[in-house]
Amino acid sequence: MGDSMSEVTNSTLPKNPKKKRTAKSYAISFFIKAAITAIALWVLLYWIAGVFVCHNNSAYPMIKDGDLCITYRLGKFAQGDVIAYKVNGEIRFGRVIAAEGDSVDILSDYVTVNGYGIFEDTLYPTTSEGASITFPYTVSENCVFVLNDYRSDISDSRTLGAIRLDDVQGKVVFVMRRRGI
Repeated sequence: MGDSMSEVTNSTLPKNPKKKRTAKSYAISFFIKAAITAIALWVLLYWIAGVFVCHNNSAYPMIKDGDLCITYRLGKFAQGDVIAYKVNGEIRFGRVIAAEGDSVDILSDYVTVNGYGIFEDTLYPTTSEGASITFPYTVSENCVFVLNDYRSDISDSRTLGAIRLDDVQGKVVFVMRRRGI
């Protein structure tokens, strides 16, 4: 009797009819999801990360011409970080050598910061020949001193002076080689 009682009460409950979705509701749902995705990508690529292609060999051997680089915009930059920065509308890549207030000097093929030689995985002979700044050079406030890894190319802070942090596009966190793909 208990089983028949539950069958009676269940059969007397009104059924909840499912509403059919129309093409309009699917379209609205799609455009809302697409808009949310577009906003999330814009925030990610404008405020947090950047995607750039290297168009020269100034950062050779770490970054070669044609490589795709992803940068991280948040955080501070330390000595030795490879960064992307903008000069006259062009994106360039270089290695941070010194931060604001540091004194940079180039002595017979090596670089000193605040009187100490800098540590680099690979020894890059560096000269001040052709530089448009005088050494020792004190890095200005809210700036970094950047050198190219390919040190024969002096289109870095030796020619440009210190790079403003506003022009820095972020620290390079990923490099994808596009040659031969």
